[in-house]
Amino acid sequence: MKHTLWLAIAFLLAACQAQTPSEKITIVDGEKFLSLPATSRIPAEILAENGMPLAPLDHFFVNGQIADPKTPLDCDNCVLQIRRAITMTLITPDGEHTLVTAASTIGEALNEFGIQLYTADFVDPPVGTEATDQLSITYRPSRPLAIRVDGKIVHIRSSAETVGEALLEGGIPLIGLDASQPSESEALPVDGQIHIIRIREEIELTQTEIPFEIEYIASNELAIDEEEILTAGIPGLIVRRDRVRYENGVEVSRISEEKRNVREPSTQVVGYGTQYVSKTAVVDGQEIKYWRSMQVYATSYSPCNSGADRCYPNTASGKTVQHGVIGVIRSWYNEMQGQAVYVPGYGYATIEDIGGGISGKDWIDLGYTDANYQVWSQWVTIYFLE
Repeated sequence: MKHTLWLAIAFLLAACQAQTPSEKITIVDGEKFLSLPATSRIPAEILAENGMPLAPLDHFFVNGQIADPKTPLDCDNCVLQIRRAITMTLITPDGEHTLVTAASTIGEALNEFGIQLYTADFVDPPVGTEATDQLSITYRPSRPLAIRVDGKIVHIRSSAETVGEALLEGGIPLIGLDASQPSESEALPVDGQIHIIRIREEIELTQTEIPFEIEYIASNELAIDEEEILTAGIPGLIVRRDRVRYENGVEVSRISEEKRNVREPSTQVVGYGTQYVSKTAVVDGQEIKYWRSMQVYATSYSPCNSGADRCYPNTASGKTVQHGVIGVIRSWYNEMQGQAVYVPGYGYATIEDIGGGISGKDWIDLGYTDANYQVWSQWVTIYFLE
């Protein structure tokens, strides 16, 4: 419609220039066209004489250019155009407003109303739409937003109704488990501050071994003090499944979802030697025959140097406490009472007495008389004789 009107005006201008000698004025008022002889040079007077007075908000043009209707014409065969003010309804977040304007487009009408338009503003119909009478316009102004995301601040403008829509418009959508403050379903915050929390979850599998038990069995194929793994043990295995939650790269929670025993431990079987094998060694310059040797911690005692509150002249087996008898812990005594041994630096002896022992150490107590008592406190090798 608008383009047709201007084509008509252009045609009239050309026609008026082609005809003369008498000067004519062409008036275009909406769909009305009027061509008449020029009786005045003042547009307001011409319009009033022809029943087309201007209202305060009407727009007036001379040859397509906005003009003051009280300013004398300086052209021949002028085309006078009137754009009458129309009424439109403006719907904003603050309510409805009535617009009376002669603007040609919605954008111009909003500017006349004192609205500064931004690209991000929501205007429906669009700002370039022709302004028509009784048209309803929905306008939602954009607002500046500061979005904290990934360690930086992104500034955008948005007219979205919710935080989620604004983030989508700004090219910063929430992905997966991501969240925002305020939440994506809430209206844009008054202070314009939005914080995006990058959230991810990972599944961690943790393996824990279950120790296997060790079973010892006697083997007459092995010498005393020898051991051999007959069946290797296999540790059991427990797998724990944890769900770990990270917010902006920082772990914030860990939930154990499952703990499964995927393998039971298998017992290790160890054979220990029971076979007596005769051995020889030269100790203190003499050859001895023995079936076992081991490191022990040696102390010494005599009848009146035993750490008791009185003297004990006899051993547990009833023999006299003197050089040649030694004490051991009760379990050894029960198994080896009377066993002949050789202790370097001490000599031959037999196991005849019981002592308290020293925790965590294999131990022997070397016997003496009170007259020839010597103090021992050292590691030695004891030989169990054939």
